[in-house]
Amino acid sequence: MKIFFKILSILFTILFLISAGLQYNDPDPMLWVTIWSIAVVLSILFFFDKISSSVLFVVGAVCFIAFLILFPSNFQGFGLDDGDIKDVELAREAVGLLIIALVLFMYAFRVRYLKIKSR
Repeated sequence: MKIFFKILSILFTILFLISAGLQYNDPDPMLWVTIWSIAVVLSILFFFDKISSSVLFVVGAVCFIAFLILFPSNFQGFGLDDGDIKDVELAREAVGLLIIALVLFMYAFRVRYLKIKSR
């Protein structure tokens, strides 16, 4: 099972790096490059077993709360032809935060499980 989580963390590190790279044409690229880069760093730290579950839970919770705040009340889809570009952009950004939150929660539960198991 340890190999599974190592592979998963490599996969998410790559996906988070790609996501950070795709922010070059975003209206506020530095904010989103920073957010995705933080996810990259946390994923790498998880891979090397160098992060606590509490850090992962806190950052995951912040991302989840940001998702709830950012997600548009008038969801119109994710495609450019789905509706108002502002709502589409907010939905994409919010779901990105949700993905980060879910991954970090998974990492946190794994770190916590290993800590409990080693007692």
